[in-house]
Amino acid sequence: MEDGGRAHTAIAGWACMTLCLVSYAAAFSQGASLSACTDMMPRHLRVQLHSSNNNYVTVHTNMSFYFPGDKVPVTVRSTRDYMGFMLQARKVSNNEIAGTFIFLPPGSKLLTCFEDGDTVTHSDKSLKRNLSFVWKAPDQPIGDIKFFISIVQSYFVYWAKIESAVVAQGGQN
Repeated sequence: MEDGGRAHTAIAGWACMTLCLVSYAAAFSQGASLSACTDMMPRHLRVQLHSSNNNYVTVHTNMSFYFPGDKVPVTVRSTRDYMGFMLQARKVSNNEIAGTFIFLPPGSKLLTCFEDGDTVTHSDKSLKRNLSFVWKAPDQPIGDIKFFISIVQSYFVYWAKIESAVVAQGGQN
């Protein structure tokens, strides 16, 4: 009877732990949480951060400068599949999130970190590889910007704050 009780307790404990982990993982399968807005770090259990210099993802734009109010195409290219991401534009001067995203590919959604639509994240855990977005610069001057993306390859493996080249604000004196 004692062995049967231990087995029952072990099975119940395993089931509870499994359900907790599954529900915790499901919470992020529909996008990054607001707690990741500032540092762009996934809030998964026991995640393994990889160097942003040693990754398979690049963030491109075909514009080297922009003007206030411009629409800037942004492409994320990858040589491997990934499940999750968070994308932001940030001012070079102070690292603040800037502008809004106005075009999103399937499998993604807007997230409001500080202003409506200033961040994009995944909306499902389908595998992704190459994605295209359009970012709209604020109507007032904000200075040079960079795009940053964090990529989650699997629940336990990710790359944080992979950055694009600087996109200079045109018309600055």
